[in-house]
Amino acid sequence: MEFLSSLSKDKRVRNLRLMCAKQRHNYKNLKIWNLGLEIANDISDILLHFSKHERYDLSTQINRCSVSMPSNIAEASSRTDKSFSHFLDIYLGSLFELGTQLLVGKHKNYLNNQTLKKTEEKIEEFQKMTMGFQNNLD
Repeated sequence: MEFLSSLSKDKRVRNLRLMCAKQRHNYKNLKIWNLGLEIANDISDILLHFSKHERYDLSTQINRCSVSMPSNIAEASSRTDKSFSHFLDIYLGSLFELGTQLLVGKHKNYLNNQTLKKTEEKIEEFQKMTMGFQNNLD
């Protein structure tokens, strides 16, 4: 904070606002980030049951998609609300992509109905929470 004292009052106010804005969305405190991380961990467990020949195909896509969800939230938390909202749009797209990939995995019998349903319910909850959070940013 010492560097702020050497700035003009207007610049100090602007810099303090920027610092506060960046601290406003601590991603570790966001429920959507925590649920996204939980989903990514669940997906990691699910992928243990996928065929080894899928290791570089479907499994990789699913893993990248699930990890990108909380990662995008963490990255976006340091941005402006408008930019954060844009990242959430990308993230919501990843959620729909993940749902489709899980259905492909179910079709190939890599996961059972119960696991698919449980995961889909978490993804749906996450979608609702993310859209609600996004609406509060606008």
